[in-house]
Amino acid sequence: MKVRWLGHASFLITANDGMRVLTDPFGDYPGLSYRPIQETADVVLVSHKHGDHIGGKVKGGFKTLTGGGGKKAGGIEFSGVETYHDTSKGRERGANTVFCFTVDGVRVCHMGDLGHELSKTEAAEIGQVDVLMIPVGGFYTIDAATAGRVCDQLKPKVVLPMHYRNDKCDFPITGVDEFLKGKAGVRGLDSSEVEVKSGQLPGTTEIWVLKHAL
Repeated sequence: MKVRWLGHASFLITANDGMRVLTDPFGDYPGLSYRPIQETADVVLVSHKHGDHIGGKVKGGFKTLTGGGGKKAGGIEFSGVETYHDTSKGRERGANTVFCFTVDGVRVCHMGDLGHELSKTEAAEIGQVDVLMIPVGGFYTIDAATAGRVCDQLKPKVVLPMHYRNDKCDFPITGVDEFLKGKAGVRGLDSSEVEVKSGQLPGTTEIWVLKHAL
């Protein structure tokens, strides 16, 4: 499969058979200056309904998935794990859904705007993870330190940081460097897209920093 980081929390995952899964397609939102999302997708995953995670002009006859529980779309089984956007069980910013699914033998987990460390129950529900897409910027989501602890909980093969301050995101959050400090296995990729193969995953956790496509 191929993974392309559009920006913020939006990734386009393309299976070998052409199936396209798009996560959290941001719309026009204060503080974001990415170019508009105009991708074609078969499945769109929405972790929560804030404007920086929904509203992009997605093309195609896609199916949108929200909320917890098991769902099937485009021939793929999706599991939504119900979490929160804050440390107060949703009282500040509401609910958040973590989506887990397998594409071409690779187990993918998109954390949305996770706002807290995972409980043992939540971590067990998520289960084994090959590729983890995780917010690291803090303030609205978990910060760099908490993101590190979540990675330790789940032990993914590959970590793709997202939802951090950069030249297209002017939110009052930190950049990716805060998350990368002191970490081993960091790879800065000179591309917005990377191919991930089930038989060629790292033996220990690596952090791959992609460039945003938009």
